[in-house]
Amino acid sequence: MSAPAPAPGETSLTALLSTLQLSIDPRTFVFLTLPPSQSAPPSLFVQMSFHEAEGLTIITTQDSAASHNLEYTFPSKMITLNIHSSLEAVGFMAAISRQLTAFGIGANPVSGYFHDHCFVPLGKEDEAIRVLSGLAEQAKMKQTRQS
Repeated sequence: MSAPAPAPGETSLTALLSTLQLSIDPRTFVFLTLPPSQSAPPSLFVQMSFHEAEGLTIITTQDSAASHNLEYTFPSKMITLNIHSSLEAVGFMAAISRQLTAFGIGANPVSGYFHDHCFVPLGKEDEAIRVLSGLAEQAKMKQTRQS
């Protein structure tokens, strides 16, 4: 007998933005790719992977990639958006991306079952936290005015 699926997450954009809390992982993450015929080394730390026609994309730590002598790109920090967003939420990641774009911060967004995450270039993480915290504060103020 399988376990019941966890409760679905929040779908309201207003609720998502106004209750947004952020955390940053201290590790440096990188992206790498392996050919379709190659598997990841069993001891490689895999934060996330995605199969594409061209190969296997892996997000791992810089330390793990280096210890396996794997070529990688995009050293980054992972910012977790600590709100259980629904996989069907409309506009949440778009609002996050739009705000980061307005401040010239590139991001690679990734959605897990419970949370969304943004991988931002190494060195831009503090600015990204400030920008996204400001977005959350704006949403809280707007929600307060509407109440």
